[in-house]
Amino acid sequence: MDYLEIEGGSPLCGEVRIQGSKNAVLPILCAALESPGVTVLENCPDISDVGAMLEILKGYGCRARREGSRLVLDAGSLHSGRAPEDYAGMMRSSIMLLGSLLARLGEAFLPYPGGCVIGKRPIDIHLQALRQLGAELKEEPEGLRAVCTHPRGARICLPFPSVGATENVVLLAARAEGVTVLQNAAREPEIVELCRFLNSMGARIEGAGTGTIRIRGVERLHETKYRIMPDRIVAGTYMLLAAAAGGKIVLKGAPLEQLMAVRQVLKQMGVRQESQGRELFLWCPGRSRGGLAVCTSPYPGFPTDLQSPLMAALCLAAGESVIEERIFESRFKIAEELARMGADIRIQGSRAEIRGVERLRGGRLKARELRGGAALCIAAAAAEGTSRIYQYHYIARGYENIIRDLKGLGVVVH
Repeated sequence: MDYLEIEGGSPLCGEVRIQGSKNAVLPILCAALESPGVTVLENCPDISDVGAMLEILKGYGCRARREGSRLVLDAGSLHSGRAPEDYAGMMRSSIMLLGSLLARLGEAFLPYPGGCVIGKRPIDIHLQALRQLGAELKEEPEGLRAVCTHPRGARICLPFPSVGATENVVLLAARAEGVTVLQNAAREPEIVELCRFLNSMGARIEGAGTGTIRIRGVERLHETKYRIMPDRIVAGTYMLLAAAAGGKIVLKGAPLEQLMAVRQVLKQMGVRQESQGRELFLWCPGRSRGGLAVCTSPYPGFPTDLQSPLMAALCLAAGESVIEERIFESRFKIAEELARMGADIRIQGSRAEIRGVERLRGGRLKARELRGGAALCIAAAAAEGTSRIYQYHYIARGYENIIRDLKGLGVVVH
């Protein structure tokens, strides 16, 4: 069944271990194609986006098997085949295959990437940057055809610190002749993770996590074993759940150093926090505080992927709050569903004005994209009565088992 039921209104009490990072593992799966050897990935989340990416990799001759939380990949027999359109069209991350396939094979054909409907996500920045490295790209009716038989290093300045474009440049430049200097690069932790992974394969990359990344190309990359970092967006989702539903929870294995912007927002909302090692204790004894003004922005700012969960939490916070979305222009789709639960939200362009109400009521809700679906789980857990959230498959794209996790935190899920 493509739905879940949540009985809300009970304070939280419990703990959960944070899964491996979705946004880190997908480009790493692409990067694994650059080695003709065997790649072993530990702590790989069992989510539908990973399953879809593996089907795409198989279309190019990569063999893969899962052993619990471990993935074993063998790209020794890679060929310039074709990604299955059904899978490539499902996910935005498939665009990263351009850089890795060109680095390994010198050519690629990729159906146009899809993903969640959260506004325009143009790939022009990717194509422009890859052309500077020597790629010839042709946009055909069915997809992108690319050739790059001799990639050369270049000095590239991105017009916007795009995460995907940064990853694509790094993937191709790792095998290019000479040095590539990438300016205005994205600084997200997932970029650092990709560069660490490539360096473990023999790449020579410096400056990841800063605005300038320097890549000295190498002739070949070798096999490696690597552990995927915890998912900061999943951790942030459960942190905001605590602000909405109240109670006490413990997050184990949370990447605390990556969550400073979220922790600051929670502090303003009155959520108490204490960390010990990689464990984060959160408790919210009463109604959280609103009166916030939050703008999404590239890392280290407040992440756009947590804007919807934050909106759900602020619906019940005392006072009036404002969220300004500066990354995607259509990421307020959840507001309509929250309004059906009794939320008071006013949308004006890229600005959402939220007046906190004392209670939300359960209802029949529809997830329209990944993070919005997770936000509906937050609202349902904090609401009075039972909610049924349809189109659960969106949530499964990024949350390994949100039903298990919600139950572990004390939420009643049927």
